[in-house]
Amino acid sequence: MNFRFSFPQLLLVAFLLIGSLLGATALRALFTLENLMAQSRDGATQAIELSTAAQSLAERSVAMERAARQSLVLRDAQLRQRFEEAAVLARGILVRLKDNELPPELATAWQRQLDDIAALLDGPPETALEREREVARAFRELDMHSGAIAQKVQAIIGGRNAALQARFERNRQQLAVQVIGSILLAAALAVGFGIWLTRPLRRLEKAIVGLGENRLGEPIDIPGPPDIRSVGQQLEWLRLRLTELEADKARFLRHVSHELKTPLASLHEGVAVLGDGIAGELNADQAEVVRILQGNTQALQHQIETLLRFNAAAFEARQLNREMTDLRALLETQVEAQRLRWQTHQLDVQVDGPAISLPVDRDKLASALGNLLSNAIRFSPSGATVRLSLSRQPGRVLIDVQDQGPGVAPADRERIFEPFYRGERQPADAVKGSGIGLSIVHEYILAHGGRIDLLPGGPGAHFRIELPHAN
Repeated sequence: MNFRFSFPQLLLVAFLLIGSLLGATALRALFTLENLMAQSRDGATQAIELSTAAQSLAERSVAMERAARQSLVLRDAQLRQRFEEAAVLARGILVRLKDNELPPELATAWQRQLDDIAALLDGPPETALEREREVARAFRELDMHSGAIAQKVQAIIGGRNAALQARFERNRQQLAVQVIGSILLAAALAVGFGIWLTRPLRRLEKAIVGLGENRLGEPIDIPGPPDIRSVGQQLEWLRLRLTELEADKARFLRHVSHELKTPLASLHEGVAVLGDGIAGELNADQAEVVRILQGNTQALQHQIETLLRFNAAAFEARQLNREMTDLRALLETQVEAQRLRWQTHQLDVQVDGPAISLPVDRDKLASALGNLLSNAIRFSPSGATVRLSLSRQPGRVLIDVQDQGPGVAPADRERIFEPFYRGERQPADAVKGSGIGLSIVHEYILAHGGRIDLLPGGPGAHFRIELPHAN
């Protein structure tokens, strides 16, 4: 996949996208809340207006009754005018109530009753007292209509409050779903972007680890943003450079070893001629010098051969021929191959653990295990136990080799895997080692992508091999 933007730019885009999503959700929630608050304020205002209108209608009824009855008894035109004015105001209140969901039949009944009262106010003076009693009864009926209107207004207010509460609840649920959905979507985007953006970083890490483990045969090609690709190209250049340096080192060692072996062979033959007396009899001092020269030439030849062997092993470690191998059977094979040695030392060699198969280079891993077992036999006292254990843990397989010898001195622990390094605790009756055995083991295990450690504690030395394993 080709990336047009750098890693920081892609990271910024991811942050902006997630921030925009959460910001849009927050703004929607804010606008919804503001809308609900406005509806609540309008609802409260309308409720107050309806309640006030219903109360005013009742008050106008009382004022109209007083003015109407007094105008009949006193035959006063001003009182009749007050009645008419109050009636006009009452009808206006009734119109507002009708506009706010008051049922038309209630308004019509109230208006008809008011019309009947207005009709009773007109008539001859001699019937005024009788009409005044009829007006009183009519106003009682009007009060009943006003009470019914007041109850209906309260019901309307309650219905509107319930509807507003229902809207509040629906909007609350919608907001909850939107907020939770936005959070989950933002989390999914964050995880997705994290995996997508960190994949090139994991490849870089793997490439760096490969270089550190001397796996120089694997080309490095890191797809991703331009800056990541640039780092990958620099790592590929470093891999090629290290490969050249390794080849130069190998050629140098071969050349130096070859150049040294020829004069060394001549020197060895010359010393042998002197030692055999072919050039003449030697006195005691001369013979001692010849013996010293023979020992040193043999030691120098052994060192050169050891150097060549280590160089060849380091080169072969990068060329693995993997095949599925039963590690338990491989351990038992190595134990059987060295049976004569550990029986001669009267040792008890035990192999523990289940049968586990891994794709490994059988020969190289066998060489590493054989070397560790040989060291354990070499350093173990007579009658001791050497234990080889095989176990599985999440993502890895462990191979432990533990003996009951003198162990490794604390000063030697940091350098135990260095080439040609020999620790201070050496068996008194054993042949002096070359110091490359554990170095070769270390090279072979690293080539498999694993690691080998010298664990603390005792008695004896406890080496642990960790090999990667896909669960």
